[in-house]
Amino acid sequence: MTNQSPTPAQRHRVLFVCLGNICRSPAAEGIMRRIVEENDDQTNWEIDSAGIGAWHTGQLPDQRMRVHARRRGLDLTHRARQVKPEDFDRFDLIIGMDSGNVSDLRELARTPGDLKKIHPMSEWMGGVATRYDHIPDPYYEGAEGFELVLDLLQDALQNLYAELR
Repeated sequence: MTNQSPTPAQRHRVLFVCLGNICRSPAAEGIMRRIVEENDDQTNWEIDSAGIGAWHTGQLPDQRMRVHARRRGLDLTHRARQVKPEDFDRFDLIIGMDSGNVSDLRELARTPGDLKKIHPMSEWMGGVATRYDHIPDPYYEGAEGFELVLDLLQDALQNLYAELR
């Protein structure tokens, strides 16, 4: 019997993408970070978020999203940034919040390998999300829109974590 150390767990590199990187994708990043921390699994994950457009580059997440997230114990401090071609080299999984985001990401993909990394968040939605096929943009909604997004993301990201763990 040889005495071998265990193989290190695969590092999961995940990028969450929405339109402007101020509501849905930073919330997904924050929730995923918390799930990973609760499972003491930080060394096996690289998590980030970005937006299709550059309109909000450098800004904190939308104040309303930060308020609703804070009520759930999440402190969203990510600064908005735009998706870059290098993200396809850095991340193994690039998750769009809706079909528009996924379509835009496919336009940015440079190779068939890049295309394989792009997935809709709906792939992991179940439970409370059974009547949704995307994460709706809460930007023009009231408080209930932000709460719904957080609920949908919590459910989907638990499923994503369970699948990749």
